[in-house]
Amino acid sequence: MHKIGIDLGGTKTEGILLDENYNIIERKRIKTSQNGYESIVKLITFLINDLKEKTSEKTSIGLCTPGVTDPNSGLIKNSNTQCLIGMPLKKDLENILDQEILMENDANCFTLAESLLGSAKGYGMVFGVIMGTGVGGGIVINETIHKGRSNIAGEWGHHILHPNGNKCYCGKQGCVETYISGPALERRWLEISSTKKSLQSIIQNPSSAEYEQWKSEFLENFGMALANVIDILDPDAIVLGGGVSNVSFLYDEGKKVVYEKVFSDLVDTPILENKLGDSAGVFGACLLNSL
Repeated sequence: MHKIGIDLGGTKTEGILLDENYNIIERKRIKTSQNGYESIVKLITFLINDLKEKTSEKTSIGLCTPGVTDPNSGLIKNSNTQCLIGMPLKKDLENILDQEILMENDANCFTLAESLLGSAKGYGMVFGVIMGTGVGGGIVINETIHKGRSNIAGEWGHHILHPNGNKCYCGKQGCVETYISGPALERRWLEISSTKKSLQSIIQNPSSAEYEQWKSEFLENFGMALANVIDILDPDAIVLGGGVSNVSFLYDEGKKVVYEKVFSDLVDTPILENKLGDSAGVFGACLLNSL
C-alpha cells in the first residue's frame, strides 16, 4: 500500500506520496489559505485527491496538523491556527474522502519522523521540539508516540515560564511560546531596538548592545524551558525543529545554559539538529500508518 502524508502548516501545506519503502513518488507544496476553516478543508481534499491520481495502488492517509484532536469530542483544540479550534476536521475529511484518516499534531509527527528516519534514530525516549510560528513538543518512546491521558503530552509551549508574563492566545500569561517562538523573538527585538527585523536578519547582524540583550534573554528563556523538560522527562535525546531551530548558537551556548539549569550535576542530554528539515512533519504523517 502506498502512503499519503499531508502537513498542514500556517504558511504552507505539503503533501507527499510514498511507496512501501518510503521512496518519494510525488511531492507538492501549496500556500495555506487564510480564508477560514472551509478553505483549509478544500485545500487538504484537493491535495489528497491530486496525489491519489499519481498511483494505481491503494493509499493510506496521514495528516499532520497544528493542535490536537480531543479524544472525547473529536474536535480540534490547542491550535495556533485558530479557525481549526472546535472543528471536527478528521470527521469532515473522512466524510468527504470516504476513507479513514490518521491524524496527529505537528510536533508528534515531527518527533516520530526524526526518531525513525532522522537525527534521533536509535534513541529510546525522544523529546521533539517545534520552535516556529508557535512552540510545541512531542514525545516518542521506543518508536511510539506517547499521547498522554488527555492527548496533550509534550505541550511544553504552554507551560508557564514567567508568571504574569506575556499574554498568550490560549488565555494564559507567560507561556514559553510567547518568549521563544519566531514571532515572539521578533517582537522582543522590536521592543529593544525600535526596529522591525526578521529573525534571520537579527542573527546575521550580531554586533550591537541591543543584540547582546536580546540574545541573553533568548538563551535564558530557552535554557529554563528545556531544563524543565529534562527535569521531568530525562529523555535520551532532544531534537529541535521549526524555523528557530536554525539558530546555530542554540547547539553550543544554548545547550550550556540548559545544562546549567538542570537539577543534576551530571547532564549530557544530546540536543540535536533535525535531519529532515521542514519536511519532517509530512514524513511523520506517512509514518502514522506504519505503527
